Amino acid sequence: MRTTPAYFVIAAVPPDVSTDPARPRPSEGASTVVETNGVRLHVVSLGPEDGPPVVCLHGFPEFWYGWLPVARRLADAGYRVLVPDQRGYNESEKPSGVAAYRLPTLAADIAGLIDAVGEDAAHVVGHDWGAAVAWWLALDEPERVETLTAVNVPHPTVMTRTLRRSWDQRRRSWYMGFFQVPRLPEFVARAGNWRLFERTMRASSRPGTFDAADFERYRAAWGKPGAATAMVNWYRAAARHPLPERTDPVEPPTLVLWGTGDDFLRTEMARESVAYCRNGRAVLVDDATHWIHHERPDRVVEGLREGFARGSTP
Repeated sequence: MRTTPAYFVIAAVPPDVSTDPARPRPSEGASTVVETNGVRLHVVSLGPEDGPPVVCLHGFPEFWYGWLPVARRLADAGYRVLVPDQRGYNESEKPSGVAAYRLPTLAADIAGLIDAVGEDAAHVVGHDWGAAVAWWLALDEPERVETLTAVNVPHPTVMTRTLRRSWDQRRRSWYMGFFQVPRLPEFVARAGNWRLFERTMRASSRPGTFDAADFERYRAAWGKPGAATAMVNWYRAAARHPLPERTDPVEPPTLVLWGTGDDFLRTEMARESVAYCRNGRAVLVDDATHWIHHERPDRVVEGLREGFARGSTP
């Protein structure tokens, strides 16, 4: 285990749930701030400090809270679970400018987080945009990734090539074009107390997946100053700063975990992604959607622990 470098700052954040529903309650984990790659990230940690480290990366439009059902189960099983608000989200810093949200920069944030908590490597789990970050980290710095689990987002080259050839995927990804418009997406998102985000999450998930208490917490995170623009800037950066296709093999053992009821992404991409991995497999879950980590947390944890075990096998 590494000692924490002096150029990283880790500070405890006292709970403030009475005024901020987006903060973790005492039973949900410890809240800290980590300085990494030039930004300050809010990180929620659960489980024993000497447990095998797992980093869970949320996607759009979530924040640390989205991983709580899975993180609790992993912590109970003895893992040290670290769940950051990624840059631009909730309590984390929100740099100005689209270029600050390029994928290599986002991946470097997580490499720095692993450093900051004194680890050489971690099991890295990502959903949606968090999976895109996890893929890129595994490609750029494979030694930092004990195992990779990508939940409902394919290998970046598979995504790029599918968008080029599939009208169905372009139709599913219509919002990516809308998010390129200046200021309007943020205005539409805020309208009606974040009605668009709430309706989209409810409509694209199994009935009862999200309740009113969940959305109280989501709205608190979405409403943080600068968060709406920063969140959309992830999409703007992807369009304005395109990255080269990566065909070099993903070296860490990789699990692609996929709810087949995903409204946003074609299931075929899960299988295609495995071809880019040195040691990969796809697990398709038919009774789940894009939000599988909320709908089937026990199934997700089962898959994660199987994947972690594969990574520790010589």
